[in-house]
Order: sequence, then C-alpha cells, then structure tokens
Amino acid sequence: MGALSDQLLVVTIFCYVLAMMASAIEYAFGGRSLVARVATRAAVPVGAGVGAGGSLPPADLPEIPATSSEVPAETPERSVGARRAGVAAVVLTVLGFAAHLAAVVARGIAAERAPWGNMYEFVMTATLVGVTAWLVVLVKWTSLRHLGVFVTLSAAVLLSIAGMTLYVAEGPLVPALHSYWLVIHVGAASIASGIFLVGFVTAAMHLIRSGHEAGKTRFPYSLGERLPQADALERVTFRIHAFSFPIWTFGVIAGAIWAEAAWGRYWNWDPKEVWSFIAWVVYACYLHARSTPSVSRRLTSWIAVIGWATMLVNLFGVNLVASGLHSYAGV
Repeated sequence: MGALSDQLLVVTIFCYVLAMMASAIEYAFGGRSLVARVATRAAVPVGAGVGAGGSLPPADLPEIPATSSEVPAETPERSVGARRAGVAAVVLTVLGFAAHLAAVVARGIAAERAPWGNMYEFVMTATLVGVTAWLVVLVKWTSLRHLGVFVTLSAAVLLSIAGMTLYVAEGPLVPALHSYWLVIHVGAASIASGIFLVGFVTAAMHLIRSGHEAGKTRFPYSLGERLPQADALERVTFRIHAFSFPIWTFGVIAGAIWAEAAWGRYWNWDPKEVWSFIAWVVYACYLHARSTPSVSRRLTSWIAVIGWATMLVNLFGVNLVASGLHSYAGV
C-alpha cells in the first residue's frame, strides 16, 4: 500500500500539471479579445445600460477602432478550442483529485494511522483539501474557471516539493504523537491550510485584476485582462477565509489542549505555537479589516496574502530550520 501511494502521488502530480497546461490554454486563448468586446459593445444602442445584455453604454468604452490589427479578433474555432481545453482541465483536475485521495488513503492504510503524522503527509493532506475546496468553488462559481491554472500549479509545486524533499517511508509514530489529538488538532490544521491555499490564490488574483482595472499594464498586472472581475474575486476571497478561519481557530485551541496534556502547559513559546498564533492574528486582522468599510479591498487582499506567507513559514521554515517541541513533526 505504501508503494501504491507513492505511485498514485506521481499520477496525481502528472494530472495536475496537465490540468494546469489545459487551463493555461483556456486562460490565454479563451474569451473574446479586446477588439471583439469593443465591437460588440459599439452595437448597443445609446442609453442602454448594464441591464441591456450586461453591456455598458458606448460612452464608457475606450476609443479603439474595431478594425485595429494590433489585437486580432478571436475566431469561433479558437473559442471552441479554448473551451474544450477548459473542460479538459476540469476533467484532469477531477482525475488528479481521485488519484490524490487514493494516495492519501493508501498511505493511511500502509501506516495504520491517520495519514498526517509528518510534513510529507501533512502537505499531501492539505493540498488534497485545497483541491477539494477549489472543486467546490468551481461548482458554485463557474466563471472562476480561469483560476484553475493557478490552483493546480500551486498543488503540483507543493506535492513535488513534498515528494522530492520531504518524503519519508510510512511507519509508526513517535510515542509523543500517539494520541487522539493527532486526528483532531493536525486534521483541523490541514483542512484549514488547504482552504487557505485557495483563498490565497483568489486574493492574489484580486490584486492583479484590480491593478489591471486601475490601468497598470506591467507584469503581473498584464495577466489581469482575462481574470474575473475584481469585485467577484474579492467576494469569493472573503467567503473562503470566513469559512476556514474558525477551523484554524479550532485547530489552534485543540493544539493548546494537547500541549497541556502532553507537556503540562497550554503555551510553551514553541516556534510552531508562535507562528500558528501569528497566522491566526493575521487572518483575524484580515476579517476585521474586511468588515471595516473604510479599509480598501486591495489592502485586505494584501493581508490575506501575508497570512498565507505566515502559513508557509509555519510549515516549512519552522519545521526545517527551527527546533523545538514540535521537531518530531518534521521530515
């Protein structure tokens, strides 16, 4: 079962990479070009508002000639091909998810315990939750399908790092981890981490899209032309973080209870505890800023991005660099 899990992980990464490539094709060639959009909008009668087919009145359009050759209008064949690539990306993501789930289950069966007893298994589980969250988002908001290129890229990179640098053979846990709190505490942390991953992607894309809408053309804002509207991205970002923050809070509290049972104190100033709390504070600041009307949405998205950075420090920096009471949870 351990060898099967390893092979399924390779299949998972392969599927996610193919899904990323297919999403990139749809991202690059899908939708209508700027000239095609302008030409379509120019046909809207004067005075027609957003309610008339969802188009803005011609007075709000940039003055770009419909015959311009700088941005060629998209052909129907090109549009159909891009849509097929988008559908293929979703199918490949689902196949990768199935292989990913089977790899995690096989790992748990081989180890005869919950499959998140070390960094390798934690990354496997967290990315599985992240892809699950992405599929849920995709079902609810199909217009966000373009973001699949960034979600599958993140999952493939994290799983590749886990397989190449964090891998350890399945085996029994050290005595300190023989507790039902492993399932509760680490399980909650992995679930929240996976959902925060998707929230990071939508927050970063919101920053890119809003910068593009503000007239910025340099990289990475040049990527924002084909992204969903900034307001939609920001709302999804908030909903994801509002859902995952209580799970992370529960995980931190469960960890404190486990620490008291194992070490005699709820708080030990261990690096893992400190950075878990820092991440909690950053995400709490995000939710507070998001509920404050005077705070710009760009600033709140930056806070969400910083929150994910603290999660990466907590996962990789603390476990690989610092030493403390959680050192046995490393590779």
